[in-house]
Amino acid sequence: MEKISFYSLNLDDLRELFVQNGFKAFSANQLFGWVYKRRVYNPELWTNISKTLKEFISEKMDLSLPKIVWQGESKDGTRKFLVGMKDGQSVEAVAIPAKDRLTLCLSSQVGCAIGCTFCHTGTMGLKRHLSTDEIVGQLLATEKWMRDNIDTKIQYTNMVYMGQGEPLHNYENVKSATEIFLNDLGLGFGQRRITLSTSGLVPQIIKLANFPPVNLAISLHAAHDDVRTELMPINKVYDLKRLFEALKSIPLKAYRRITYEYILIRDLNDQMKDIQGLLSLLDKRKSKINLIPFNEYPESHFKKPSDKQIMWFQKQLLDNDIVCTIRTTKGADILAACGQLKSEQEKGKLNLWE
Repeated sequence: MEKISFYSLNLDDLRELFVQNGFKAFSANQLFGWVYKRRVYNPELWTNISKTLKEFISEKMDLSLPKIVWQGESKDGTRKFLVGMKDGQSVEAVAIPAKDRLTLCLSSQVGCAIGCTFCHTGTMGLKRHLSTDEIVGQLLATEKWMRDNIDTKIQYTNMVYMGQGEPLHNYENVKSATEIFLNDLGLGFGQRRITLSTSGLVPQIIKLANFPPVNLAISLHAAHDDVRTELMPINKVYDLKRLFEALKSIPLKAYRRITYEYILIRDLNDQMKDIQGLLSLLDKRKSKINLIPFNEYPESHFKKPSDKQIMWFQKQLLDNDIVCTIRTTKGADILAACGQLKSEQEKGKLNLWE
């Protein structure tokens, strides 16, 4: 019988499994503590777990992590990982350092079905969803690699679902993984430390009322339907009107804002008419715009605007009382920046499975 991955179970699932097999429910708390709190994966070191329970875990559960098959470091310290799964598929995850944080940009799918024309991942198509344990495993496997090879005290402070895939297309597994990330007895991330980014799957956005209350980012990228449809084919089905009607149904906690990601592309969505469109769409009290200068990659015909144009665009929004930031591009030299992720073996550049 195939073993159950430990990383697929939330705390309630693990407690139920233990009780059903004659063990105490609190043993699940202890196991969560060893694996998630202390990052101790060797059962021989679990001093308060009984021998009988260790034997049960060894027989029934799989604690192995995804394989780091390749990693590369950018000149700015950003580190990209190619994370291999048991079936030979792989995804990319990115560790992004800053002064007071270490953020993991993790993937939710192998490839992506949305097909945004500015995104490198979209050229892969969708291979499959990642399971809950594969999503959780990305964090643990990449962190373990850094602890083993760089610094034993390294730990992620933030995480964003902005890697490969559309998180809400894989709603149930992303939700389950997020519950594990948030659990105080587990990985213990605060709600404000996790950001979910979506291209705008309206039926799934409506379901966010039942999703853990993490930060929400919307891949907007255009304020007019014709331009957004050119960039994001999903807009043909879920246009701006439907998208913003769905967003009104999401209960925001006090002082929370929805972040609107806006990739600036030269001569396409960086003009005054685009400013005016954004002002007509957004609720200033509940909105924040994160401008992302387009990160160029091979095969793309889009270009980044000049720095002068980017600063002008931001100033117009700030002058109209819209909170607006410019995302610092990191990892572009190793294709680890926003919109650049793509499993390298898909292009035949790395023979990873030989």
